[in-house]
Amino acid sequence: MISQLNKEFESRVRLGIMSVLMVNDWVDFTEMKNLLEITDGNLASHSSALEKSNFIEVKKEFVGKKPKTSYRVTQIGRKAFEEHLSALEKLLGK
Repeated sequence: MISQLNKEFESRVRLGIMSVLMVNDWVDFTEMKNLLEITDGNLASHSSALEKSNFIEVKKEFVGKKPKTSYRVTQIGRKAFEEHLSALEKLLGK
């Protein structure tokens, strides 16, 4: 049963990112950082890992002259996270 847990979501930061994105469409870098109370570097490294796994999509654009990075969960990410949560619930006997 524990083998059904996804190793990509072991980090509390990645759990937080995915949780936020499961209930929001696009979330920008600053909003995500503030919601999770983490550093820029922490968010950048964990979001990069989730992007490499195709669990989230990262959009980089310029608004005026300022760079803006936003995130959203992919279909693959949504399915993987739902399966992870389901495995956690089974493990907890829910």
